[in-house]
Amino acid sequence: MANWLVKSEPHKYSWDMMVKDGRTHWDGVRNHQAAANLKAMQVGDKAFFYHSNEGKEIVGIVEIVRTAYPDPGDEAGRFVMVDVAPVRPVKRAVTLAEMKAEPRLADLALIRQSRLSVVPVSDAHWTIISEMMGEG
Repeated sequence: MANWLVKSEPHKYSWDMMVKDGRTHWDGVRNHQAAANLKAMQVGDKAFFYHSNEGKEIVGIVEIVRTAYPDPGDEAGRFVMVDVAPVRPVKRAVTLAEMKAEPRLADLALIRQSRLSVVPVSDAHWTIISEMMGEG
């Protein structure tokens, strides 16, 4: 199993919306590297749900429930989407500032490639962030 982080602007699609929907497709990704990350996702993988722009914090955990399939919003047919379902909210949200202040997260993709909307999270980083959430 792999770990990921997916970003969403809360005014467009928030954690509360995710919980209400119970399942959604993660679409609209138009960056090739982020799209490659979507293609690498497997059913059962977990991802941190991160509120970008507003809040800038991890607020929940989702599970990949369907692997990559064509994104119908992409007329060229180059990009894909996956389906995700909420697992649980985090015990304590962890902000981007807190992650940047943690030296063990210096090479976290969220920090190194801050513009990507879908990034991998190593097992070690997942453990560190989980500890920061009070879940370790």
